[in-house]
Amino acid sequence: MATDPSEYDKAMPIVAAHLAKIERAVSRTRSSHAGQLYTTVREALVQALRDENAERVVPQVVDEFARRISEEPDALPF
Repeated sequence: MATDPSEYDKAMPIVAAHLAKIERAVSRTRSSHAGQLYTTVREALVQALRDENAERVVPQVVDEFARRISEEPDALPF
């Protein structure tokens, strides 16, 4: 199934904006909760994603970010 290239061009700004919201939420959570318990970090991250209007994130991704903020805060790419 071929995809019209213009659809890609239309979608990319939307995807980029959503990823920027996720990045802000992760960065903010890491700044305020680095090294804290996983459950605390995960709750804070979920709230930060809500605040950014970026709740549509695969749950496993949220889990992994929360784990890394809790256990390896300096190893995140953002």
